[in-house]
Amino acid sequence: MLILGLLLLAGSAAFTVLLIADNLSGGPEYTVSILSEKLATMNTLAVFCSGLALALIFCLGLALMSAARTHRRRKREREHHSADDATYWDDMRGRDAHA
Repeated sequence: MLILGLLLLAGSAAFTVLLIADNLSGGPEYTVSILSEKLATMNTLAVFCSGLALALIFCLGLALMSAARTHRRRKREREHHSADDATYWDDMRGRDAHA
């Protein structure tokens, strides 16, 4: 999940930077191009909706990275607590926990 989130984050950021760098002209209709390849001709509403879509993809990448980090932290805490519980019960029974 962490790698997928990172890929979505980096991909949407790179795509946005390329779009902005290659399309600084104005007018009622925009010809969208990336690396000198024309993709589409869009009006203002289509450009706005495309920006919303890119922002949502960027946020999805952030959410995936955050969820992966939280999952890993909780997994580590569970493993730590289960090891402590096993040591506690071995000590209560008079056994050596590492034997």
